[in-house]
Amino acid sequence: MGGYVVITIVVITVLFLISAVKVLNEYERAVVFRLGRVLGDPKGPGLIIIIPLVDRFIRISLRTIVQDVPPQDVITKDNVTVKVNAVIYFRVINPLKAIIEVENYLYATSQLSQTTLRSVCGQAELDELLSKREEVSAHIQSILDRQTDPWGIKVSAVELKHIDLPEEMQRAMAKQAEAERERRAKVINSEGEFQAAQKLYEAAVVIAQEPIAVQLRFLQTIREISSEGSTNTIIPLPIDLLAPLIKK
Repeated sequence: MGGYVVITIVVITVLFLISAVKVLNEYERAVVFRLGRVLGDPKGPGLIIIIPLVDRFIRISLRTIVQDVPPQDVITKDNVTVKVNAVIYFRVINPLKAIIEVENYLYATSQLSQTTLRSVCGQAELDELLSKREEVSAHIQSILDRQTDPWGIKVSAVELKHIDLPEEMQRAMAKQAEAERERRAKVINSEGEFQAAQKLYEAAVVIAQEPIAVQLRFLQTIREISSEGSTNTIIPLPIDLLAPLIKK
């Protein structure tokens, strides 16, 4: 009979030790409640001892959490409906606040990020969302960081992943880009024509001041034609020789 008592005591002692001894990793902390009240500062890392049936502990990870924000329907400032999704990076810096101040800090942060994403993107125009992603992301990050600070959470970064446009808007933007390319091509062509006309004007001024330049250009042209190996040679006549015939 005494042997059974000893075995029972040993089993109870082993179970007590298993329930009382907890090991926390380097990136973990434990908030311990004793009869419903917080027992000092968060415990860990390493070995901690709690009293079974009296103490209750909640394990908190201090590593950075990457959370995907589902696509949100957003109406921009210029009344364009788009779908925007993002990813947020945050971590718990105060485990005690993360447990006491909010019921579920992961769910609360997720919901807050969705509403903030819709609010900030709804205040911007479509062109700003497409061309100023970094500024929009920084604005969302600052709002989330400020609102989650009472929960002991630090939002380190927010990145916009995708901005899905309606098909009609995509076609309109493609037409706009094509028109912009055509406009630039016409501007470049006009600038080329202007520069060519300017050079011709400068050449005409030089020829007017030095008539011998025409003869030099004439001889150069003949030399270029003859060097190409052509069997036919075209010799242009000066207009001055044909002037009397034109008058008659």
